[in-house]
Amino acid sequence: MASQQNPQQNPLLQDFIFPPYNIIQPNHILTGIPTLLNKLESDLIELENTVEPIWPKLVVPLERIIDRLKVVWGIVEHLKSVKDFPELRSAIEQVQPEKVKFQLRLGQSKPIYNAFKAIQESSCWQTLDDAQKRIVEAQIKEAVLNGVSLEDDKRDQFNKIQQELGKLSQKFDANIFDATKNYEKLITDKMEVDGLPATALGLYAQTAISKGHANATTEKGPWIITLDFPCYRPVLQHARNRSLREEVYRAYTTRASNEDLDNTPIIDQILKLRLAKANILGYNNYAEVSMEMKMATVDKAKELLEELRIASRNAAMKDVEDLKSFSRDQGSIEAKDLRHWDFNFWSERLRESKYDINEEELRPYFSLPKVMDGLFRLSKRLFNINIESADGLAPVWHKDVQFYCVKDSSSNPVAYFYFDPYSRPSEKRGGAGVEDVFSRSRALARDGAPARLPVVNMVCNQTSPVGNNPSLMTLREVWTVFHEFGHALQHMLTKQDESLVSGTRGIEWDAVELPSQFMENWLHHRDTLMSIAKHYETGENLREDIFLKLLGSRTFLAGSEVLRQLRFAIIDLELHTEYVPGGSESIYDIDQVVRKRTQVIPLFPEDRFLCSFSHIFADEYAAGYYSYQAIEEIGRKFRETVLALGGGKSPMEVFVEFRGREPSPEAFLRHNGLLPVIMST
Repeated sequence: MASQQNPQQNPLLQDFIFPPYNIIQPNHILTGIPTLLNKLESDLIELENTVEPIWPKLVVPLERIIDRLKVVWGIVEHLKSVKDFPELRSAIEQVQPEKVKFQLRLGQSKPIYNAFKAIQESSCWQTLDDAQKRIVEAQIKEAVLNGVSLEDDKRDQFNKIQQELGKLSQKFDANIFDATKNYEKLITDKMEVDGLPATALGLYAQTAISKGHANATTEKGPWIITLDFPCYRPVLQHARNRSLREEVYRAYTTRASNEDLDNTPIIDQILKLRLAKANILGYNNYAEVSMEMKMATVDKAKELLEELRIASRNAAMKDVEDLKSFSRDQGSIEAKDLRHWDFNFWSERLRESKYDINEEELRPYFSLPKVMDGLFRLSKRLFNINIESADGLAPVWHKDVQFYCVKDSSSNPVAYFYFDPYSRPSEKRGGAGVEDVFSRSRALARDGAPARLPVVNMVCNQTSPVGNNPSLMTLREVWTVFHEFGHALQHMLTKQDESLVSGTRGIEWDAVELPSQFMENWLHHRDTLMSIAKHYETGENLREDIFLKLLGSRTFLAGSEVLRQLRFAIIDLELHTEYVPGGSESIYDIDQVVRKRTQVIPLFPEDRFLCSFSHIFADEYAAGYYSYQAIEEIGRKFRETVLALGGGKSPMEVFVEFRGREPSPEAFLRHNGLLPVIMST
């Protein structure tokens, strides 16, 4: 029985160097989390009884409490995202209320809040460095947003809201995962998959084998198509079977919007509770609460998005006209009525015609081993670091997970990271992301080391290896790896020894995309791209003329893509500022208004994208999705500013130190081909 388990044998409660991902089971969560919370409650009481407004008596013991909870709960949440199964999910749901309760107790501690206020108001304030001042200011602000100033009934109401929001976000995320996993389309007729490339058919056959069709082959099938993105995207891009494209598109855009997995009422309840929470704290809407921990204001964010929308709309309209004209010239009957499931298909045909580039034919030039090798060599040139395989040093949660050590120029380790590259639809959530396991910390160093080193999880969902071949990647998948590695670098190359502002901790949320955009832009650099684009079998380099075509196609349909992203950012802000839960308009009414402003094609009435918009309903981007558009646009300066300074200075100061100016939307527009490049003389 789980209740009889010896706490000393629970891997979650051990003093581990690296998380024991490989042995954690649901019973460890059911017994370990309550035990941990009891210990942290005792530590918190002791801190409150002995706290003094000086660093060693306040911040250091607080850091230990915050860090232990973050590390252990982070392990649990991570396993749910990469190795989900019913018993694990159930265990997390059972212990989550107590975890939220302790977080509220910690965030609303008046002795701790008063001690931070005392530091801020004392004569020693001027002796603190920038990072320490940022910690004090952030802790005061977070305490207020956590309800430290609320009394009695209002605090009880606030805490109930936080508990319910935690449950709803978990349910929202679980519904997306289950809805995605539940869809399977078995195809046995080769005519139905006409146009689909061999890489996709191999993936579908491999999926069929895993579902019991032992004799499935790439050439003859049967094939099983799922809604996992590496399966979904090739259908929309390449299937000549229009009815197949329509079926898969409809299934994808209506995920988690039906029957027991319908996220619609969950969204309404989340928005209702977020508004109530904002009102209790004295704000007009939840976006105002969100902006308290960001650089922008609601008005500034909306102003930025509208400026980008206006600049992109004409280009997007031309994109659509070009597609219609091209499909007409090809004699397609679809040209008379291009629908949403047609645009990706005809976009690929137009790209192939205009630039003589076939994305699928490029896959052999972007094998995962060569991409990672090129990425690591680029990192060495930019940041003077060496990245080496450390497989076997740390336990992993799946055989495909790779473990790496990052070393400085003197071969001293500075960080470690896990890389989980492939899609696993039966247990792993879609998308890509980076999360810190351990942040850099002087206070939490062990064995005489000057600081505990950062450890990071980097998760992608790209095409898995098929047969004996390595993972052969699309350019989009290569871009994703570079993007996520930018996030990982900010965690790993920080020089901040105060863990509360090391890596991305303490950084305003609308500034976290700078490192990722910096790294992804290197794929437009000739030497970088050519260094990774080598045929996985022959070693042949990508031809120079193909590189030039890729460079020329970089802004292909950029107006449409920018508008698509703007839809997400604008609906996020609209729902968190203007929408009235329970009012005369539904969330889909609001979305329809936004789509009319951000789409230049007829609306798809059945669109239920909001039901799978996990960024804002199950993640930390609520009223913050605009950050993807907020800043655009070398090595040493970037490392010493953006990567090194973490949350120890304000993001605006860091950006100005790096770029010599404040962020500008003109740079973003020019990068996407929506403004002319100004050449210096």
